[in-house]
Amino acid sequence: MQARKPVIYAGGGAIASNAEEELLQLNQILDAPVTNTLMGLGIYPATHERFLGMLGMHGTYQANMAMHNADLIIAIGARFDDRITNNPSKFSPGAKIIHLDVDHSSVSKIIEANVAVFGQVKNSLKAMIGLLKQHSDKYDKNNLKEWHSQIAEWKSSHGLNYEMYKDESDAHAILPQAVVQHVYNVTNGDAYVTSDVGQHQMFAAQYYHFDKPRRWINSGGLGTMGFGLPAAMGVKFAFPNEEVVCITGEGSIQMCIQELSTCLQYNLPIKIININNEALGMVKQWQDMNYGGRHSESTYQDSLPDFIKLAESYGHVGLKVEKNSELKEVLEKAFSMKDKLVFVDIYVDPAEHVYPMLVANNSLEDMWLSKDKKT
Repeated sequence: MQARKPVIYAGGGAIASNAEEELLQLNQILDAPVTNTLMGLGIYPATHERFLGMLGMHGTYQANMAMHNADLIIAIGARFDDRITNNPSKFSPGAKIIHLDVDHSSVSKIIEANVAVFGQVKNSLKAMIGLLKQHSDKYDKNNLKEWHSQIAEWKSSHGLNYEMYKDESDAHAILPQAVVQHVYNVTNGDAYVTSDVGQHQMFAAQYYHFDKPRRWINSGGLGTMGFGLPAAMGVKFAFPNEEVVCITGEGSIQMCIQELSTCLQYNLPIKIININNEALGMVKQWQDMNYGGRHSESTYQDSLPDFIKLAESYGHVGLKVEKNSELKEVLEKAFSMKDKLVFVDIYVDPAEHVYPMLVANNSLEDMWLSKDKKT
């Protein structure tokens, strides 16, 4: 009730507990900023004005800054893993922690909780909502105006650019961020999206705005390259009338690409968006940043298959994009083929990195914002 800089930090446990309605109801009372983990995306609507975006290693500037400067963190079905905390000794130094989780072993394991609430978070949130309603006269949303103003300033100064898709100039290479933005627009933000692991995974998490839980199907901390295609197949089996998209990279997709045969056998018309930078992009990014661009076992542009011919050999449709001016039209064509699996091979800028990126062994306010700019 006394907090002036609260943050709600919700993870995959909130989705597992089907707590989306309770989380919304809680924040109708609190009016606090909300951030999600990679596995929690969709538990709180990404288009809501209080949503900060994902936090952590490749979280948004405003989410990481809000967490670092918070005086109260309400953790809901999240585990404070190393992608979130960075250096635990420097994590949110001024915050009290209320931690809701069903798993006793996850609470106070990495970050000590001041208040621990055990049980299904859906039920815990219902109880919290009831208590807050009983004491509504003691809480004033207006006390958070200064906090919301600070967050708006952070977002304005270093927030993500969600309008990259508007640049259709062929004077430069296609940006992977723009690919995800186009996919979001073409699908009206209502697709089931699976991904593999790497840069494309982070770009999808950053730039596809999930307003519902269980629309983002991801291997998370398991880091499983090859997960995206079979996961998309499973979603399409479960929801045959829904749009299902696998956002992948040319490295990950080859790990289970033989399942294109299964897709033909069972008539699974998913859409595969291959963000092709001709490298293991995240490995290459770390080699760029930590080893002066000395690449080892991360590039293979001369040994990649012709993905269009490969998709066609499995009986599917293959489309190739190499120019910005072609991107929107080709994606619209791909998604218009409702009864076909379409493999869209999109060649993107191989030098592009994922930002923000936490500076290792530091706090959440220590970030790389671009190749040559740190906080």
